[in-house]
Amino acid sequence: MIKFHVPGKPQGKGRARSFLMKNGKIGHHTPDKTRTYEGMIRTLGMQATAGAKPSEQPIALTLTIVMPITASWPAWKRELAQSGELLPTTKPDADNVEKAVKDALNGVVWRDDAQVVSCDKNKFYERSGLTVGIYIEARGIDAHPAQIKRKPEA
Repeated sequence: MIKFHVPGKPQGKGRARSFLMKNGKIGHHTPDKTRTYEGMIRTLGMQATAGAKPSEQPIALTLTIVMPITASWPAWKRELAQSGELLPTTKPDADNVEKAVKDALNGVVWRDDAQVVSCDKNKFYERSGLTVGIYIEARGIDAHPAQIKRKPEA
């Protein structure tokens, strides 16, 4: 199992833009902001794995997405956010944050994000014990991946 924190305001995966290349084929470009953010997640993931090979197992992923409280809100609204009575129903979508994390950790924590068979994600405002960012926990599941070549021994 690995656990680590990605500091800073969580970001969702930006949509790739398609373009027509000179050879007539269609190319795709991931926005620079997304590439930079995924690079930071990747680097933190490499530090957390301490150079271990990417897992081949099925993976259970847990994401705790902690959003900043808007400074201009009145005190009553900030208190509701800190107590969990007010939740961040704003961008980025938790699904898009998940996509950025899963793509960033390909070849680092797991070989391919298709190995993530379970993902539990929650989005909160910052509070005591939870600073802004993404808390990532990935653990291997004791099960066989679909790519096994022969029946396992009993």
